[in-house]
Amino acid sequence: MATSLLTGLTLASPAALAQNTSGQNATVEAGTTQSANDPAATPATPSARGDEPAGDIVVTGSRIQSPAATSASPLQVTSAEQIRQAGVINVQDLLLQNPAFGAPGISRTNSSFATQGAGVATVNLRNLGEDRTLVLVNGRRFVSGVPGSAAVDLNVIPTQFLQRVDTLTGGASAVYGSDAVAGVVNMIYKTDFDGLQVDGQLGISERGDGFDRQFNVLAGKNFADGRGNIMLFGGYSKQGTVLKRDRETEGGSSAVDSTSRGAYVTGNDAELFTPQRPYLSGFAPQGRYYAGDSVFTYGQDGALRDCVSTNGTGGCVNADGSAAGPDGFNRSAFRYLAVPVERFVGAGRANFEVAPALNLFLEGNYAKTKVSTVIEPYPLDSTFGNPRNTGQIPIQTVVNGVTYRNPYVPDAIFNAATDTDGDGLRDIYFDRRLADFGNRTSSVERDLFRVAGGANGSFAEDRFNYEVYGIYGQTVEHQSGTGQFNTNNFFQALNSYRDPATGQIVCADPAARAAGCIPANIYGAGTLANAEPYLAAPTTLAVKLSQTVFGGNVSGKLFSLFGADPIGFSVGTEYRRETSRSDFDLLTQQGLNGNNALPSTRGSFHLWEGFGEVIAPLIQDRPFFHALTVRGAVRVSDYNTIGTTVSYNYGGEWAPVEDIRFRVMQARSVRAPNINELFQAPQQNFPSVSDPCIGVTATTGGTLGTQCRAAPGVATNIAANGSYTPTQADIQGVTSFESGNPLLQEEKGDSFTAGVVIAPRSIRALRNLVVTVDYFNIRIRDAIVQTPLQYILNQCYQAGNQDYCNRITRRPANIGPNDAGSIDQLTTSYLNSGGVKTQGIDTTVTWRQNLADIGLVGDLGLRGSYRHLISGYVVPLPGADRDYFAGEIGASRDRFTINGSYDVEGVGLTMTGTWLSQASLDDQLTGAVPGSNPLYRVRPQFYLDSQIRFRANDQFEFYVGGYNLLDNKPPYLADIGADAGQDTYTSAYDPLGRRFYAGVRLSF
Repeated sequence: MATSLLTGLTLASPAALAQNTSGQNATVEAGTTQSANDPAATPATPSARGDEPAGDIVVTGSRIQSPAATSASPLQVTSAEQIRQAGVINVQDLLLQNPAFGAPGISRTNSSFATQGAGVATVNLRNLGEDRTLVLVNGRRFVSGVPGSAAVDLNVIPTQFLQRVDTLTGGASAVYGSDAVAGVVNMIYKTDFDGLQVDGQLGISERGDGFDRQFNVLAGKNFADGRGNIMLFGGYSKQGTVLKRDRETEGGSSAVDSTSRGAYVTGNDAELFTPQRPYLSGFAPQGRYYAGDSVFTYGQDGALRDCVSTNGTGGCVNADGSAAGPDGFNRSAFRYLAVPVERFVGAGRANFEVAPALNLFLEGNYAKTKVSTVIEPYPLDSTFGNPRNTGQIPIQTVVNGVTYRNPYVPDAIFNAATDTDGDGLRDIYFDRRLADFGNRTSSVERDLFRVAGGANGSFAEDRFNYEVYGIYGQTVEHQSGTGQFNTNNFFQALNSYRDPATGQIVCADPAARAAGCIPANIYGAGTLANAEPYLAAPTTLAVKLSQTVFGGNVSGKLFSLFGADPIGFSVGTEYRRETSRSDFDLLTQQGLNGNNALPSTRGSFHLWEGFGEVIAPLIQDRPFFHALTVRGAVRVSDYNTIGTTVSYNYGGEWAPVEDIRFRVMQARSVRAPNINELFQAPQQNFPSVSDPCIGVTATTGGTLGTQCRAAPGVATNIAANGSYTPTQADIQGVTSFESGNPLLQEEKGDSFTAGVVIAPRSIRALRNLVVTVDYFNIRIRDAIVQTPLQYILNQCYQAGNQDYCNRITRRPANIGPNDAGSIDQLTTSYLNSGGVKTQGIDTTVTWRQNLADIGLVGDLGLRGSYRHLISGYVVPLPGADRDYFAGEIGASRDRFTINGSYDVEGVGLTMTGTWLSQASLDDQLTGAVPGSNPLYRVRPQFYLDSQIRFRANDQFEFYVGGYNLLDNKPPYLADIGADAGQDTYTSAYDPLGRRFYAGVRLSF
């Protein structure tokens, strides 16, 4: 059954709609002599903006309308047919299989741990990041869905309302403005639809979870003899939950916590990708208590146990090595692998041609997205959020000059405890899982509203066209969460005694008692439930982003050179204002609820821009010069934050014969810093890093040994263990703070592309074949980057750079569960530092053939896209060593997607295969250039999707399909490159396994 289900994921459409001079739509085959526009782009609709009056064509990447529009930069088109054949709910799922896209920064399978942005869907061209990928709708900007960023949330894009998606790779800032350093993704809505379409789809995984559903309605009507049209779209979808515990990786089940040997990478570790089981968290509901030289916990029978040490599974060990208490806590039993995303999406479009010189248009979007996340209960440690910043919790208190013992403390713990801070009171350290408070959850609602409208038309006998437009969009987000605690209340509740006057246990502080303080019993599982109303602290987040745009442009035809087509030009101006506000509740802002400290971030910027573009045909219909064209564009932008920037491009196309066209483009793109990069207050995080000092001994030589032993805590750790040996709690107990930088300037990207388009129209057997091969080279100077935390560690301990050492704080002595010398805190910020470079080769093939030409029936299609990544790296600082990403996990050097289709007599069949070559661990972790050490490689991956369609008539179609039909399991990565909370890199590898769907489409 799996091999008979076929799905259509295609990267270059064989057919799309192009507009003729009568204003009606005509189907044009790619690569045929009927096509007036770029065969490599696979025919586009009449306008990249979607609202042009009848006449010439605009191809994404240019604002000039031309009857022979072509793209000088590599351009791939995803058609409405491809979207239908893919069966996707979110267009992100389709685009990510295009090799031009890298691993997304945010998706529903990598954001279950996100403090904000959970369930958002973004795209990332060339692995250069979402903020360097400009997403447009009908050629115009769209409001962001990510606070402080320019990234658009594709959840709000009505998938079934799309006519096509143009992906232009390479710098396009001169045409479209900032953020187009990696390229442009242009979502083109349907136009001139007349009728009613209804479709519904259900899907489920082979394992019975991840239940998906969608229902969509599209209605449209032409009026006034075709001079006007109105369309309305409404859609509902929900993508269901998948739990981590119900999936596997190549290493086995993910139901139980595990670790690889990633924290101790040596270069000779055969168990690097082998789970070391179990590796449970030491933060268990029954708690662990550090009193004097003793460690206590509670056994499965509820009795207090004294243990000599703790083991690697979070349990307690007796002197004879036997377990003195239950093992630690299994976090994997609680975690989401795919968060549920529910969407209500509405869109509309209308236009009315008052006269050839005045066509009014209006488009609108509304979307409500609901997302929920669940992770395990909070791991409470007495060092987290302690106002005294020591982790020491007194178990005695002084009231009216009398010293009282905390009545909840068991005798064994009290007797073992000592005064460690010199205040005359015994104290302890403790850790425990706050299972009493339930799981940590978040519920998110995002509302997007956007309206764009204006007028366009032609004048001077259609030689010139104009457009004026205005856009306003906003995204509002409300998030609430549970499972956190009020730090101040918690430590007040721990300070309790038995009131001799009443015999009741009360909080020692009178002010706290007046505020409703409930004494907290932390000894044993479930003992905090009574105090939960006083201790629990719900979290909230309020976000608002807005975008205001006004602009206008004039394009047209000038004179001809040497008898060729007239020179085309476009000039225009645009004003844009962006605002972003992100406010957590007051406790979260201060880090006083056990959560990351996340202060508010607010900011805005505005700019004026002017731009111009010229396309000049030089020679046409001459020997060896079927066509020769040069082009160029320039844009000047004036920001209130960074001042004036300039972007430009120039290039040309040469077709020696009709069937072959060579193209080349050089572009300077700029990206202004976004609001987060400029204004973000220090945000707390808990990163996974590899400590270079692991294994250092008293005799380790060189810079590494000297730098590591310079930290007193590391020297203490070496003296106690023979070498620096962190515990599980140490590895998991690193905190970082990341902040913006108001002194940032723009980054500058220089991109060069050169390629060839082969469309052998003159050869009958190949007239529907289009082959493109393009070389790309993108180099970004003054790149806006956060100095990577691993880079900071490596520069301090391996290169001896003291500036980086100043960003590292280590614990000077044992503090609770954390050992001396372990990393406590790292700090980083955004800088215009170093640079980024990537280069490679793109190849696409599109072919469709009516088999009647060879005596058979039906239509056979082949579409493919291949990308080879030659190099790719980041230079964190000028003169620093390169941080390679080409060939690393998420950026495999080779990727391809091939789609085959066959349609005959109402039955359609498609199969799509996607292949990712082998990939290596991050070189900052291993110290090895990607691909140079086979011990650090994960094997290639291949995914097969399919769909079969049955069309009874023009009004009814039924289809079934499947994803990942081979049920490939993702590579096991755990703590050496996995997304947060998962055992694999879910951003690049499918973690959900085999799943199926079925649906119907009705047309009236």
